[in-house]
Amino acid sequence: MLGRLLEAIAKGGTSEAIRKLIGLQAKTARVVRNDAEIDIPIEQVQMGDIVIVRPGEKVPVDGEIIGGRSTLDESMVTGESLPVTKSGGDTVIGATINQTGAFRFKATKVGKDTMLAQIIQLVEQAQGSKAPIQRLADLIASRFVPIVVFIAIATFIVWFDFGPTPALIFALVNAVAVLIIACPCALGLATPLSIMVGTGKGAQNGILIRSAEALEIAHKLDTLVLDKTGTITRGKPSLTDVAPVDGNDADELLRLVASAERSSEHPLGQAIVRGAEDKSIALTEPGDFESVTGKGIRVSVDGKKLLVGNRRLLDDAGIATATLEKEAERLAADGKTSMFIALDGKPAGVVAVADTVKEDSATAIATLRRLGIDVVMITGDNRHTAEAIAKQVGIERVLAEVLPQDKALEVKRLQENKLVGMVGDGINDAPALAQADVGIAIGTGTDVAIESSDITLISGELRGVITAITLSRATMRNIRQNLLFAFLYNTIGIPIAAGVLYPPFGILLSPMIAAAAMALSSLSVVTNANRLRGYKPMAMAKPTDIFAGKPGVEISERRVEKEEEMAKVKDPVCGMEIDPKQAVASEKYQGKTYHFCSTACHDKFKAEPKKYAS
Repeated sequence: MLGRLLEAIAKGGTSEAIRKLIGLQAKTARVVRNDAEIDIPIEQVQMGDIVIVRPGEKVPVDGEIIGGRSTLDESMVTGESLPVTKSGGDTVIGATINQTGAFRFKATKVGKDTMLAQIIQLVEQAQGSKAPIQRLADLIASRFVPIVVFIAIATFIVWFDFGPTPALIFALVNAVAVLIIACPCALGLATPLSIMVGTGKGAQNGILIRSAEALEIAHKLDTLVLDKTGTITRGKPSLTDVAPVDGNDADELLRLVASAERSSEHPLGQAIVRGAEDKSIALTEPGDFESVTGKGIRVSVDGKKLLVGNRRLLDDAGIATATLEKEAERLAADGKTSMFIALDGKPAGVVAVADTVKEDSATAIATLRRLGIDVVMITGDNRHTAEAIAKQVGIERVLAEVLPQDKALEVKRLQENKLVGMVGDGINDAPALAQADVGIAIGTGTDVAIESSDITLISGELRGVITAITLSRATMRNIRQNLLFAFLYNTIGIPIAAGVLYPPFGILLSPMIAAAAMALSSLSVVTNANRLRGYKPMAMAKPTDIFAGKPGVEISERRVEKEEEMAKVKDPVCGMEIDPKQAVASEKYQGKTYHFCSTACHDKFKAEPKKYAS
């Protein structure tokens, strides 16, 4: 009955995680049918439907934008910390949130084919494949009890046949003494008492341990995979640098830029405003605000004309950017997003925004390395950003450009020869958390990630991972001590109770003394388990212990395969897939470039371009 109850509870936890994933989906979609906009349930959306998304709405299904432009928050699905600006031809993912603009897209994946549906399926598979752990105490007890019964029977037979009179009573007393002193109470208490104390200490330190199995496994972890966004970093853009040129003052430049961005709804602009407010810089209202699509903003602040955006914005205004590009390249190498600034027609400086590293990340990772654990960072970011973050926190190995649905596969690959723990906070981390031997969720993350994990860190700081692992080690060490006490006690007590000392010394063990000794053994186990209440979290490593070498970056094989596949195009004449870089010839027709595998195909296209282009 207890086993069935625990099984039902486990299944209930899995179902809850799946329900929350499904809850991310939009309930309805606004589609164009018969030249009219209608709202329909998401289940009725078909491939090829034109779907309209307005500001603040969720994207209902996966698709490709065919009109409009907007900024989307994809962090809960892809793990990317910064909102992504998308326009015609870009793909959008179901369940992501549209922020600033409106757009239309063509549905390309619906139902079970969407990315969110695939993540749900991966969570189900990973959670269903995890096997329960066979406890050491159960193994000992399963063999110990039959052995004790056999010894008691053997004791009775030997003393009944060869013992002094009255043989029956003598044999019976010794057999009962064996059974009493060998009562597996201490063995039964050894594991649950330590687990109870260990989980309690975890709660006191902000570590929620969902199962005893997780506490048992955590002490054996030799590899820990850390998701970047929201785990190592804060998960939201912040102002990091203000680099003025030509004698401009940094604070004054920041005041002007932040004032200009007050009217902007772009997340990067809002990060600049927050950065100025954190420095208590007083801002003014901008005037003549103009947003230039895909480039930046033009605005007037205190009578000064300001341009804030990318290099193209300044190029269009005929402003030289040579003095700004070197600084922008340095910031880009550190994984930061730069914006160029021009003041009254002259280059004024560069501001940078990035997803900043948490304060304790570097020292926590150094501490994990000191514990003998290999730390691996996994991220969907590009190689340069991933390498920059890894270098800041002292991580040697990085898995970069990993697609959301492939994180669980990367964890599974590492599990081929190692015991792997996974730390994450996003929806895209849920399958990997479930696949890992121990999944550790950041408590400040999504409910789905928390439901899919074995351990939850309430504070959201990486030092909680160290506490969880060291607490697991202390708990398992305590359990082994308890089992040693109980087993050693029985090893010594059973032969004495059986009467091995009677022939040489005339010593027999009374059942009453055996009962007292049994109680004493249980008391020793309880006392030792309570020693665990004195556990204290491990001290963090010093900044000097942080790894200062160059991290090794590995690009996801699935990402490489997909990029190679996307890089190929079809010859419009013969239909052969070719690499544009290796095409024999190319031809531009009606604004689109076509590539050809041979001169013959190229000649046919030039003769009838309309036929093949269609």
